[in-house]
Amino acid sequence: MTPLILASGSETRAKLLRNFQIPFEQKTAFFDEDALNYAQPRSFVYHATMGKLEAAKRAFENEGRPILCADTVVAVQEEILRKAKDADDARRILSKQSGSRTDIMTCSVLWKPELLLIDLSVTSYDFAPFDSEAIEHYIESNLWQGKAGA
Repeated sequence: MTPLILASGSETRAKLLRNFQIPFEQKTAFFDEDALNYAQPRSFVYHATMGKLEAAKRAFENEGRPILCADTVVAVQEEILRKAKDADDARRILSKQSGSRTDIMTCSVLWKPELLLIDLSVTSYDFAPFDSEAIEHYIESNLWQGKAGA
């Protein structure tokens, strides 16, 4: 089986493919999702994923292998909570989710010349208020770094 191209630097996405024994090669192609101007989380995640796909196709299409791209956003009351810039931003993002319904939206695209599969899924959580000591312990762990919604 020809390995697909995982056009993502995400270690979590790579781990998922490994867990399901899907052969892949992880490569990244630059796409500036910060340049997107979509306020609605579903629109943003869709257009970010499609932008990543177009960048990956430009970079890797000549390899003749399927390309997998994805993006995830976290939102509270339709406000997109991006990756935290620092610990204070992570606290702000976590406080938005505390005691609130939080939506995690992932758009995935699998492309090869004869096929385009697009999936946009939403998982919603109704969180109880977060314990302030638990938040501080989480902040100190640095697990929030590089993760949408901290």
